[in-house]
Formats: sequence, C-alpha cells, structure tokens
Amino acid sequence: MPFLTAEGQTYSKGLENVVAAISAISAIDGKEGILIYRGIDIEALAKHSNFGESSYLLLFGDLPNKHELEHFCADLFGARELPENVVNCLKSLPPDPHPMDILKLALAHAALYDPDKNRMNRKAKIRKAIRIIAQLPTITAFYHRARQGKEFIMPNPELDHAANFLYMLSGKEPDPEDAKIFDIALVLHLDHGLNASTFSALVTASTLSDMHSAIVSAIGTLKGPLHGGANERVLDMLEEIGRPEKAEKYIMNALKEKRKIMGFGHRVYKTMDPRAKILKEYAIKLSDKYNDRRLIDIALKVEEVMKREVSKKGIYPNVDFYSGIVYKFLGIPKDLYTPVFAIARVVGWTAHVLEYTEANRIFRPRVLYNGPIDREYIPLEQRP
Repeated sequence: MPFLTAEGQTYSKGLENVVAAISAISAIDGKEGILIYRGIDIEALAKHSNFGESSYLLLFGDLPNKHELEHFCADLFGARELPENVVNCLKSLPPDPHPMDILKLALAHAALYDPDKNRMNRKAKIRKAIRIIAQLPTITAFYHRARQGKEFIMPNPELDHAANFLYMLSGKEPDPEDAKIFDIALVLHLDHGLNASTFSALVTASTLSDMHSAIVSAIGTLKGPLHGGANERVLDMLEEIGRPEKAEKYIMNALKEKRKIMGFGHRVYKTMDPRAKILKEYAIKLSDKYNDRRLIDIALKVEEVMKREVSKKGIYPNVDFYSGIVYKFLGIPKDLYTPVFAIARVVGWTAHVLEYTEANRIFRPRVLYNGPIDREYIPLEQRP
C-alpha cells in the first residue's frame, strides 16, 4: 500500500535539524556561541542599542535613522493603551490563573477591537505588530496590579519600553540603571531563530490567519515548561541549595541521579550561550549594587561545578540561568518571568510572520504511519 511506504522518507524527532524556512532575521552558530540579528552580533546590540532600535532592525531589516527611530517609537508608545472592554475584562478575572493564560485571553480579546482586524495587507500587519508589541507589557502589568487589588498604572509616554513596564508594575519610576539593564535583557530575548513558539506562530500565519491569532499560538507554545519558564525553576533550584558551600553536593547528587540542572544545556549551543555571558555580568552587577550576593554566589558555584563535570559534553549555562537573578533584583515577580520573555520575543514572532507570509506556503509536513493495516471492522454488538 503506497501510503504506508517510508522509502525515501526521513524522520527527525522534534524536527531537529530540519530546515523549515529561510530567514534573514537572526542566525545562531551553536559551536562558536554566536547570535546575530540581521547580521549584527548580539553583544554589539546589547552594548550600543536598545529595545526600540533593535526591534526596528528585526521588523524592517536595517537600523533606523534618527527620524525613523523617533517615528517608530512614537507609534510604539502611542499604542500601549488597551481597549476599554479588555481593561474591564482584566479587572474581572480571578487572581490565580497562569499569567500566560491571561496574555492569550487578553490579546485575543484585543483583536476584536483592532482597527485593522479585517485587513491583511503588509501595512496593516505592521500596524498590528506594533500594537501587539506595545500592548503585551500593558496586559501583563495590568493583570499583576489587578490580582493585588491595586489600581492600574497608566502607561507613561515619557518612558521607554523597558522603563515604562517596570513603572506600570510598581507605580514608581525605576532607577535609570535598572531600566537600562532590563532594556538589555529584552534585546537579548527578541529573537532566536525557529524556536518552538516562533514555529507555532508561522504555522498559524501560513494558513493566512491573522497576526493576533499567530501570536496567541506562540504565547500558548511558550507557556510550556520545556520552552518558557526555566528561569523560574533556576531560582527555585538556587533557593533549594541555599548556600554556596552546599552547591557542589547538590549538583553532584543531581548528576548522579540524572536529574536535570535547570539553566544548563541547549538544543543549539554547544558552548556558553552568548546571552548568558551578558546576563551573568549584569546579575553580578545588580547583586553588588544591592549588596545581596547570596543567589549569585550560589549560581557561580553551580556554574563552576557544572563546567568541571559536564562541559566536555557541550553543556553550558543558557540564557535562563542568570536572567532570573536579574529580574528578581528588578522587582519582577517570579511568575511573570515567562510573560516578560513574551514581551521581548513578540518582536521576533511578528518579524517572522511578516517575513514568511511575503512568500507564503502553508506548512504541511508528512507523518510516517506505523499502525496496523487490513483490520476488519467488527459491528458494535459483536465486540467483546
């Protein structure tokens, strides 16, 4: 039977190393530990750029000139407010859902009121992308305030993307240095090739569904613990270890029992994740600034032991290992770490949707059937 044959077909579990798209947005050299956005090394962007400029780069392909950047940021800052019905919805929600479920719900709700909801041309898609990028931080901050029984803090048009989010969470303008570090953390998370959530967005977009639906798909994918949320569990692990002198015993026991060490290893990188190098620097800086080195000293000891024991296997710290420490010092609640991931990665999601749908082809992979054949149908009354 022809449909059963596997001749000439290959199977890659999890689509590992399968090329499913061609993109000029970002690229990874896992062996050398290099990540580039539109050809520019992530270290250069972290050092010299910011969220607005790097987002423009990913969405449009080039660094903006001064006028283009001012116009883009004005559009972004002006799109932060949510439709009134979405705000009322956030006020009425129970206080205990997973925050990623709130992002899905609120963004899907916002789609109903989007001015371009019935338009699918490229300019409309770009306007939708800007609104979604601007609204995810507002959704996250509003929900966090709502579950605390506090009044919503409206967006401040005088603050940039990173500083405004921290302000809306707490009601206080953040320390400029802290806001800059958060801005850098967002830049580091903007895109990372065809990861699971980006692929999910593209699958949805490839059916010619709308931008909001594609991003809701991506958010649902990011919610999974194998994709987002690892930095939460890194902090849990560090708290469980408790003190630097206990780290070696903890790690050696975990390795012996074949338990996963959170924040280590990556499907692509076989050396230290370049984003982890940068976040490590800022985790140390914030620990010293706030005179609290407990977590960073435990983390450094864990890294030391892991480097000695498993680096020969290509297992090194990934982006999640130090990001949780950074976010903790910035006052971001632990269960919002994955929404913060989405707040950054939505730039990459929308950029990939814009790029892929320009030469769209619906995704339709094949499956190799390995079930039974030639089975007889047995009427219900004759089944045992």
